[in-house]
Amino acid sequence: MITDTHTHLYSEQFNEDRKAMIQRAKDAGVTRFFIPAIDSNYTDKMLTLEKENPDSVFLMMGLHPTSVKENYKEELAHVKKWIDQKQFYAIGEIGMDLYWDKTFLTQQQEAFRTQIQWAKEKKMPINIHCRNAFDEVFEVLESEKSDDLRGIFHCFTGTLEQAQQAISYNMKLGIGGVATFKNGKIDKFLNQIDIKHIVLETDAPYLAPTPFRGKRNESAYLTNVVDKLVDIYGISYQEIAEITTQNSKDVFGI
Repeated sequence: MITDTHTHLYSEQFNEDRKAMIQRAKDAGVTRFFIPAIDSNYTDKMLTLEKENPDSVFLMMGLHPTSVKENYKEELAHVKKWIDQKQFYAIGEIGMDLYWDKTFLTQQQEAFRTQIQWAKEKKMPINIHCRNAFDEVFEVLESEKSDDLRGIFHCFTGTLEQAQQAISYNMKLGIGGVATFKNGKIDKFLNQIDIKHIVLETDAPYLAPTPFRGKRNESAYLTNVVDKLVDIYGISYQEIAEITTQNSKDVFGI
């Protein structure tokens, strides 16, 4: 059993073959799917997905940093309303993204901090999105660190030092297709990180692993990431699957 801790199964890119795509993943041994939120536009799709796949789909709720715009307070209110009335397994994906636009930097910081505080109040993990913003994300995490803070640093692409810093805040590292890229860099030091700190993810439909790089990603391709981790850690495919799935259970509580 393999767990995909971050997959956007509701994406429009799967509209033509969603059921078949999920079945391909299950046939490949990927049987648990954790679904991050982006903003209120996707809530209904996420709820439908959960209803149709109650034994394999587990939802998160949160406001993605690239959706932090002029109406971010309304969007945060939407997140709060849902986490107060329904079970979700994490608050995410939340964080900071300064790759596309820095206009809403302070609002992104506020939204990130607010959602971390909600997660701590509700004893929920967080799922962090960080792009071109390691220093800014770490600054918020440093001020919010506590025994109640835990989660996943989604799509980790930093250095060994940044990996160690993320782990110091009770974060697992979400490892996906980037580990298979020739210039992905993280494969060069991952063997220095104990596998107890690693969870698997695709970020489908984005970041497809080699040999599918540049194409639509899907959860079945997580097997290519496991193959890469076999090379990196020198342990069996089955062990990678079991350890990383247990790590995901430790985070999500399920």
